[in-house]
Amino acid sequence: MTGLAGIDGEFETAVKTQLDKPQRLRADSWKYVVKRSLHEFSRNKCTDLAAALTYYTMLSIFPALLAVVSLLGVVGQAETTTKSMLSLLEEFASPQVVEMLRQPIEQLTSTPAAGLALAAGLLGAIWSASGYVGAFGRAMNQIYSVDEGRPFYKLKPMMLLVTLFLLVAAAVMGALFVLSGPIAQKLGNFIGLGESALLVWNIAKWPVMAVFAVMLVAVLYYGTPNVKHAKFRVLSVGAFVALIVLALATSGFFFYVSNFGNYNKTYGAIGGVIVLLLWIWIANLSLLFGAVLDAELERGRELQAGLSAEHSLQLPPRDVAGLQKQTQQKEQDIRDGEQIRIVSEIAAVDKVEQESGQRERD
Repeated sequence: MTGLAGIDGEFETAVKTQLDKPQRLRADSWKYVVKRSLHEFSRNKCTDLAAALTYYTMLSIFPALLAVVSLLGVVGQAETTTKSMLSLLEEFASPQVVEMLRQPIEQLTSTPAAGLALAAGLLGAIWSASGYVGAFGRAMNQIYSVDEGRPFYKLKPMMLLVTLFLLVAAAVMGALFVLSGPIAQKLGNFIGLGESALLVWNIAKWPVMAVFAVMLVAVLYYGTPNVKHAKFRVLSVGAFVALIVLALATSGFFFYVSNFGNYNKTYGAIGGVIVLLLWIWIANLSLLFGAVLDAELERGRELQAGLSAEHSLQLPPRDVAGLQKQTQQKEQDIRDGEQIRIVSEIAAVDKVEQESGQRERD
């Protein structure tokens, strides 16, 4: 018979092994997960987090466009792709939004940049665009109730890698989008493809683009928070729900704007910008809700495995080295504040004693 410590250790090992396996949640667990997801979405103030992410999106959008255009320029498709994307944008966005994006994009595609200049511009754009990824990571940490423990020299490279992947995926999606219609026809004739092959390509490219969209969300969810997931999920339930909600919300929002909204009349020249900001906010809301749902599904699996996850998730952090420095800084701030308070108290006591002595002498 083993001791209590041995039994506990064996139990914890068994639980961890069980957690690594796919957990089929019971009906009561699903009800709990959905209910708590809605509560946590509100408790974490995700509407405010989405607003902050919208701000970082606007700061990152032009550096991101620069990076995507630079990547497309490597294969000589920058000008063609951007013209096609702007033509598509003209169909559902206001002229103000299109013109706001057209000038900087056309300048980027018309300016020759090769070698060191291209590399420097691309690196600078990736660094600037990583601001959104970093902000998303902080929002994910709040959702998972974990502090950021990765030092800057570990955190920033990770955010840059995630940003680079997102930009490369966006560039590939842009190239796939452009390779259709007359362009696909010319390319097919050049390499000897028949009409059937072109038809298959025009249909198959949409699932491929959907796969890249799924990967974008999966990498954001996995790579940004300071938590170690049991495994990388290409399509988590939260990511799937986020994409579905985003698609439905986007369709509903632009239907409303096209048929009932009067943003141009209300806001004038900046009406298009307001519409863009609202759509970005809705997109970030969808991503955050998917992240909350994934976190609560993890909680449900842990609870069914016997872990005390009702208060906090039992996922280990990626790193805690940065927390030690933060703790030391906080303790030093407390000591400095305490010193100010003690000095003030001593000064007050001295002043009272002096005034009391003065009255006695008088």
